[in-house]
Amino acid sequence: MTTTATAKPFTYVNARFGTVCTFPDQIFTERMPEPENGDGLEWHSADGASVACYGSYNALDDTPKSLIGNEKLSPEPGEKVTYGKTGKNWAVLSGTKGDKIFYQRSVFGKEDVIHTVFIEYPAALRAKYDPLVGAIAASLHEASGPHRK
Repeated sequence: MTTTATAKPFTYVNARFGTVCTFPDQIFTERMPEPENGDGLEWHSADGASVACYGSYNALDDTPKSLIGNEKLSPEPGEKVTYGKTGKNWAVLSGTKGDKIFYQRSVFGKEDVIHTVFIEYPAALRAKYDPLVGAIAASLHEASGPHRK
């Protein structure tokens, strides 16, 4: 548990969409390759957890409520959505996929962009990761200023 308490924060800012999130980079140490479209990045931990921070255009004209509804109606194989909540410009959902827990927070921003942070971790490590999820999810926001198109 000391790892959680002493982990230093790292703030990632996506140049294309202006998506911003902060997470402990002493836990999520392995950066995955950047996708060609530059929509975001993902980091993995040594114990099987991951955090992804990315933006996307709202191509389906989703609202927070429709985003949750679509996920509940069409989960990925093996995925079970157990919680969903929405606000004026945000949506949160969580659940399980196999032996892992996932948590997703999406914020609807300017220029029809949806900013998302997705956290996944082994259910056996819930005591370690549950305390981190709220702070990581709360850090998600849209950077001010121009972004690359």
